[in-house]
Amino acid sequence: MKIAILQLNFTVGDITGNAEKIISAVKDAASSGVDLFITSELALTGYPPRDLLLNKSFIEKTWQAASVLAKSLSGYPPLLLGVPEANTSGGGKPLYNSAALLKDGAVSRVFRKTLLPTYDVFDEYRYFEPAEPSAALELSGLKIGVTICEDIWNDRDCSPLHLYKLDPLEKLFSSGIDCIVNISASPFFLGKQKIREEMLGKIAAKYKIPLVYVNQCGGNDDLVFDGRSCVFSADGKLASRAKPFSEDTLIVDVPGSSGRREPYIELPEEEIWEALVSGTRDYAAKCGFKKVLLGLSGGIDSALTAAIAAEALGKENVFGVLLPSPYSSKGSIDDALALARGLGIKELKVPIKGVMSAFAKALRPAFRGCRKDTTEENIQSRIRGNILMALSNKYGALLLTTGNKSELAVGYCTIYGDMSGGLAVIADVSKTMVYRIANWLNQKKGGIIPQNSIDKPPSAELRPNQTDQDSLPPYEILDKILYNYIELHKSAEEITEMGFDKETVVKVLSLVKKAEFKRKQAAPGIKITDCAFGTGWRMPIAAKK
Repeated sequence: MKIAILQLNFTVGDITGNAEKIISAVKDAASSGVDLFITSELALTGYPPRDLLLNKSFIEKTWQAASVLAKSLSGYPPLLLGVPEANTSGGGKPLYNSAALLKDGAVSRVFRKTLLPTYDVFDEYRYFEPAEPSAALELSGLKIGVTICEDIWNDRDCSPLHLYKLDPLEKLFSSGIDCIVNISASPFFLGKQKIREEMLGKIAAKYKIPLVYVNQCGGNDDLVFDGRSCVFSADGKLASRAKPFSEDTLIVDVPGSSGRREPYIELPEEEIWEALVSGTRDYAAKCGFKKVLLGLSGGIDSALTAAIAAEALGKENVFGVLLPSPYSSKGSIDDALALARGLGIKELKVPIKGVMSAFAKALRPAFRGCRKDTTEENIQSRIRGNILMALSNKYGALLLTTGNKSELAVGYCTIYGDMSGGLAVIADVSKTMVYRIANWLNQKKGGIIPQNSIDKPPSAELRPNQTDQDSLPPYEILDKILYNYIELHKSAEEITEMGFDKETVVKVLSLVKKAEFKRKQAAPGIKITDCAFGTGWRMPIAAKK
């Protein structure tokens, strides 16, 4: 039989738009002799719908749309559709996470998700009731085991996760199946594809049956979905792979599993770049913005953010704003202008010296007797934040913040200042990775980021001769400590035992804890690591440090 994998970019809450996208994809592929179409998890609502699922009328509208969709596709081959389903049993959570089979103009049956993740960015048990594995779908002489995302992530022999007592695959296989289909909404993080494909290949080889996996693509809030839907043959070998980070329809023969195979993205810098471009493009578009703006300091972070924005939205839709103070060096101003002109984005210069003087005059009586400290430095940042927000309001453009993960981790950022904005594009990218991506980008696109922005010591330029390393350890050391603490959850003692200076480790971890209140008020950032400061980070603010 021929299966068409519909790898689409859905918008959360846009039930009508998502349905229309599915109909268009089905009609485009119908002439290929397809026997079954499959979408990703919760395709009709978009994923993740989060607390929209608590709205009863939203669920009713979604199910009504599924019925309308079935009638619209009457005469076409069956469609396996990801959709929330009301739990009418009278007990348990109000919903099931389901795959509905649309056939002959109606919803003919449903398959329900068994394993409900509650870790990292997932909180499915808040909404859904776990279900027993469904009986196989018999179609075109094949018995297909239908699973939903997490249901394949608990195999004791193949999966890196073992969080549940039940393995739905074992139960399905014991009932006799010829093929596994998994509809997923699997968020991206660096290295996820390798983990995913290794597991899927092992599962196919273990059960000696083909495995068909569909994922969505595009960005929703802080999450990016990388697509790369794939098929493995019964010997565990990759037979087909869809495009990364873009919509695609992949048609495969099962059990033969022959089909197109898109190449693997080898470099982590390229993979992160693709994820950030996809996430920025979709966040802006799905929030209703056609234009973005950002402050240009002449530094590496704002340069990379500007390059991402230009790629995502087109250079004509990006404003680069220079906000020089008396402490801004001529070199930084020149670097910012060179970047803007190299990218071809619009540039605007708003000096802040006069505003700084007005603040100093207004605060002089209240500050009398006090020494200058970071207060005055933060005022500069907040002046810039206010101006950028004013321009955002006036131009109807989304303000992008430019801080990286290293800075956000240790609080090296000013709340209501450089943290002001609607999207923190590189908030999950460490400083050392920022440099790596910038160098890769220059090699690929011919030096669009000024070399001086890469080579010069990083500085906020809030006082004369300031550099980041005045108060922070070198970034190559800082980022290793942060990685072990944030992503590997190691203690200060464990990190010190790895050879890092104890005093430095204690200081860095203290800074991370003290900055939690800032992160709670930060703009959403695009997740590209296994542990980001986003919806999956649930640290308390008021806690004993």
